[in-house]
Order: sequence, then structure tokens, then C-alpha cells
Amino acid sequence: MIDLYTWGTPNGKKVSVMLEELSLPYTVHTVNIMNNEQFEPAFLAISPNNKIPAIVDSEGPNGESISVFETGAILFYLAEKTGKLLPSDPAKRTEVMQWLMWQMGGFGPMLGQAHHFRRFAPDKIEYAVDRYTNEAKRLYGVLDKLLSDRAFMAGDELTIADIATYPWASRWEWQGIDWGAYPNAKRWYDSLSARPAFQKGMAVPA
Repeated sequence: MIDLYTWGTPNGKKVSVMLEELSLPYTVHTVNIMNNEQFEPAFLAISPNNKIPAIVDSEGPNGESISVFETGAILFYLAEKTGKLLPSDPAKRTEVMQWLMWQMGGFGPMLGQAHHFRRFAPDKIEYAVDRYTNEAKRLYGVLDKLLSDRAFMAGDELTIADIATYPWASRWEWQGIDWGAYPNAKRWYDSLSARPAFQKGMAVPA
């Protein structure tokens, strides 16, 4: 059984979508980051960087319990555990991993900054709003170009790269994005939105 410690953020939803796609049973534990629950000792023992999400797999390697934090590591761990959503072929695997790293290093952090300065910053800083909105648009342009000749980010099959990227794209309105400028990315987004596992995973936590 897998215990998922999460909150309703794009990073949190990556893992619940992944678990739904894999049809793995899991128990949800909410970590209310608005109340600073991520700093409680019990959670820090699982996720020492005090960030959600994190998982504990009671049936980990060699049958022993293991905790995993950081979304990229969690997605990779679950893919390795099940042999799904990550190709074994070295070239195809590399294609997946580079786009996973692209999401972790750019599409997530930069869009997160856009969220902050566009919606949550106590003072409106036009320079910051413009900087991160423009970077969001650039990143969507990269995604749109990538998807001009393929159904999914790493080819013709769904992988952990798509699962990592989708929850951040689901907040496109927060980022000042007009889907009309990115038709290939919009097609990809709509196709994933129609998948039952994505619908269920995006609704976690309730």
C-alpha cells in the first residue's frame, strides 16, 4: 500500500494522477501547507525539504518500506516499480527523462513564479509579472513545437513526462496563457483531460 502525503497543488496532483494511471491503491493524507503542516516533525521525517508531495511505500524494494520525496523522483520510482510509463529502450528513455527534467527545471518553477507575482504577491510588481508571464509563454511555445508531430511529449505513448507537465498546464489561466496561440499543446491538454485517471487524480485531495 502506498501512503500519499499531498495538498492541492500542481506538484501534488502529479503523483495522484500517476497513481491513478497505474491503478495502484493508495491512501491520501492531506498536508495543509496553508497551516504550515509541512513543517511538522512527522512529515519532515518523510520529506526533509518540507515540500509536498511525498509517498511511503510499505512494499518497497526487497519488501521493505521506503519513503520518497520530490515529484520527479516519485514518478521515476513508481515507473520503475511497475515497469510502466517509462520505456526501457535507452533512446526512448532518454527522451522521456530530458522532458521530465525540462518540466522540473523550467515549466514548473517558472510557472510557479508567474502564479505568485500574478495572483498572490501583496504588491503588484510589473517587472516580475512581465518577466514570468513572458517566460511562461516561451515555455508553452517550446511545448507546442514539441507536440507538432507527436501525440505525447516523448512520442506516441503517455509517459511520466506528460504526467509531470499536465497539472501545471491546468492552471493556464493563472499564467496569462491564451490557448489559441498553442494549438498543438491545447490538443495534447484536451486529450489528457479526457482520460479518467487524470480526472480522478486531479480531484485529489478532495
